[in-house]
Amino acid sequence: MRAIVQRVSRAEVRVEGKVKGKIGKGILVLLGVGDDDNDKDLEYLAAKVANLRIFEDSENKMNLSVLDVKGQALVISQFTLYGDCRKGNRPSYSKAARPKIALDYYEKFMNLLRDKYNLHVESGVFQAHMDVDFVNDGPVTLLLDSKKTF
Repeated sequence: MRAIVQRVSRAEVRVEGKVKGKIGKGILVLLGVGDDDNDKDLEYLAAKVANLRIFEDSENKMNLSVLDVKGQALVISQFTLYGDCRKGNRPSYSKAARPKIALDYYEKFMNLLRDKYNLHVESGVFQAHMDVDFVNDGPVTLLLDSKKTF
């Protein structure tokens, strides 16, 4: 599984002009599921996202997690994180999970954040064309991969 995690002061997602998910201070998570991902990848990435120390403490050092600051999460499905651009100009998505599997892991990921980490989670609409609007606080943007390829 792959994720782009951004620290935000606010974020929202709209589908056909209607707000489907909206948060204040917290994290925007763009989540991609790979064709070889399993429950170990799911657990690893959920723990990493929930516990990333990317919020400032009283000394302005990034020592606090989204849990520590009682922030929220907006999670958006993003199969294009598995786009391979190494050959030619058109990305190949052959390593992305098929939609049925990806949806299952997307939902499990959000449920883990909610149930295990007690995080308020909002989401977009799987496979929909979405408009995501956010203010990146910092800016802070991190790339995560459960296979630790980067």
